[in-house]
Amino acid sequence: MPSLIPEDRAAAVCDCLIVGGGPAGLTAAIYLARFHLRTIVVDSGQSRCATIPLTRNHAGFPEGISGPDLLARMRRQAELYGAECLNGNVLSLERLHDGGFCVTTETGKFAARSVLLATGVSDRHPPMMDERVHDKAVAGGQLRYCPVCDGFEVTDRNVAVLGTGQRGCDEALFLRSYTRDVTLVSPDDVHDLTPEQRADLSAAGIVVAGRCSDIMMAGAHIALSLPDGLALFDSLYPALGSDIRSGLARQVGVRMSGDGCLTVDGHQRTSIDGIYAAGDVVLGLDQISHAMGEGGVAATTIRNDLARNRPLKR
Repeated sequence: MPSLIPEDRAAAVCDCLIVGGGPAGLTAAIYLARFHLRTIVVDSGQSRCATIPLTRNHAGFPEGISGPDLLARMRRQAELYGAECLNGNVLSLERLHDGGFCVTTETGKFAARSVLLATGVSDRHPPMMDERVHDKAVAGGQLRYCPVCDGFEVTDRNVAVLGTGQRGCDEALFLRSYTRDVTLVSPDDVHDLTPEQRADLSAAGIVVAGRCSDIMMAGAHIALSLPDGLALFDSLYPALGSDIRSGLARQVGVRMSGDGCLTVDGHQRTSIDGIYAAGDVVLGLDQISHAMGEGGVAATTIRNDLARNRPLKR
């Protein structure tokens, strides 16, 4: 994605620079712009929301809405009230002696009084799956990443879960509340399951199959290559975890949880004064509604913190 950040903005100071244009970042931008604060969003275009073909779980859209459409609407709303939404990557974040921050992008630098990190996470894709097939399967609903979001759509369907250990066990058991036909397959040679986990899966009627060596499309189904041959499923849920985009936070020493999520207080403040975090990069429920709520809380906190340090006047 080409950057639209002009060089001549390098010397400009904004009240808040938001890194990430997903639901959390854009909600915060709408709030901050309506607080009459100069707000800049720098978005790399990697929001997980952008990969959602259709969500029927988001309040207010009973017929569903695609992730790209939702993000486009939110971006237009933020820009309507004066937020600047720019495409590009943020390369570094630096604390300044005056308490502000220097944010370096691919094409220039910004000075900011505060920074909101809404960088999100990235799902780990099945390693045995071609990326083109992957994207096609996601678009068609044969590959799904969030049973909280779309478990309803696989009600009474034949579903597979790719995973092992506690994560794979938990996801299979979660999906069992939607359908009787759940199979847990492993991305590795051996299922890393305890006897207790195997007992729970067996009691729920979940089939524990062997290693999946290949994943491909088969018409309206997704086909998994298993030790006993090719098996067809309506949908596959990878339970492989995600990678937290915490690189910028690490540069300035923001405190993190054991798994790398940013830790915040009840108002989305991180351990570094002037830096806030919201959305999936923060430990919590990875849901659009939750991210938007945190974005609203973060924006209100930023407004009030800035006002305490320097009264805001029109």
